Amino acid sequence: MSESEKKLDLPDLGLLEAELEREQYKNSFGQVLKSTVFSLLVVAAVAVLIAVLLLPVLQISGTSMTDSLQDEDIVVALNGNKYKTGDIIAFYYNNNILVKRVIAYAGDWVNIDSEGNVYVNDVLLDEPYVTEKALGDCNITLPYQVPDGRCFVMGDHRATSVDSRNTAVGCVSSDMVIGKILIRVWPLSGLGLVH
Repeated sequence: MSESEKKLDLPDLGLLEAELEREQYKNSFGQVLKSTVFSLLVVAAVAVLIAVLLLPVLQISGTSMTDSLQDEDIVVALNGNKYKTGDIIAFYYNNNILVKRVIAYAGDWVNIDSEGNVYVNDVLLDEPYVTEKALGDCNITLPYQVPDGRCFVMGDHRATSVDSRNTAVGCVSSDMVIGKILIRVWPLSGLGLVH
């Protein structure tokens, strides 16, 4: 075999360099893709943990909290059992999540007159969030003392809300509470703190 025939069998240096670059690019693209997918999975897992454990996101269903919250609003709650009178809380009830306002605590006496005025320990509550007062669906004996370890809750739309005034729901125990509703995130026109 002559010298010129041997040179024809060897690949050109430019082709070798191009092939090397292509292989390096494939390896680097694969590593970037793996890294990106891993990062996205970690971020998604952290977001799910935060949403489930610390800041649950809930969609309002129904009109029992009108005018404070509307049907299909999306809200964020702060997980925990630290809330005060007037706060809106979310809690579990028969495999559903209800959203109501805290009115009274264990040991407090709740009374509601025929016009829908609410008294806690014989003091009339100032309720600027209620636009239409009503006795509503009440089948408890008034005045009513809130049992130990529970809180008395009511919806803001008093005529239609089924809440602690009815034995079907009753008072809410602290282990049923998901958290305090903090922020409305949808619709964007209503974005802001919930009072």
